[in-house]
Amino acid sequence: MKTIGLLGGTTCESSLTYYKLINEMVRERLGGHNSAKSVMVSINFADIQPLTERDDWDGVQAILLQAARAIERAGADFLLLCANTVHKVADGIRRGIGIPIVHIVDATAAKLLAAGYTKVGLLGTRFTMEQDFFIQRLQQKHGITALVPDTADRQHLHHIIIQELAVGRVLAESEQACRRMIAALSARGAQAVILGCTELPLLIDSSQGLIPLFDTTLIHAEAAVDLALAAGP
Repeated sequence: MKTIGLLGGTTCESSLTYYKLINEMVRERLGGHNSAKSVMVSINFADIQPLTERDDWDGVQAILLQAARAIERAGADFLLLCANTVHKVADGIRRGIGIPIVHIVDATAAKLLAAGYTKVGLLGTRFTMEQDFFIQRLQQKHGITALVPDTADRQHLHHIIIQELAVGRVLAESEQACRRMIAALSARGAQAVILGCTELPLLIDSSQGLIPLFDTTLIHAEAAVDLALAAGP
């Protein structure tokens, strides 16, 4: 079994989910008392959240790269960045370490294409929905078109994620707002919707709804377990 590197703390809510999902999947596949071999370094979200709001992505990358190098030194065979938004600096982190990164967009795209979906809705932070690192990678590398909510809904969803879910607040009215956004994306032609923030599954159950919902946290964790249990280097 390979050792999974987890760069967590972005936020602690989703980091807990990653650890739980990965270990449950390993136990389910191998049985008995098996659990995942893993290394986690958890950064302080308060150190990077203000940097993201100021668009200081060099500062974000510097903090995350230091953590990624610590994970590599601790013996991880590959790395997961345990948040969608920080994949904006994934390429820079990858260049600064000697182990591969399991990219959350690639793992999600593989699931979408396997299901036959090439036009999808995308929910996440405003960075994920408005900047190129997620949408462009989906389109250029995988041929998947992503639709996003309108400006007001993007701002509202960003507030829900950062001011509520990131600090453990799960509100019924916010769930209703997200479900309204999902319905609007479906009406615009989305065949499925990506829950493109690792905190969104705290609010939205991906097994419910008339349109398929793709939980990037679950997908990313499964991709990590697949790689950890695969034969060969």
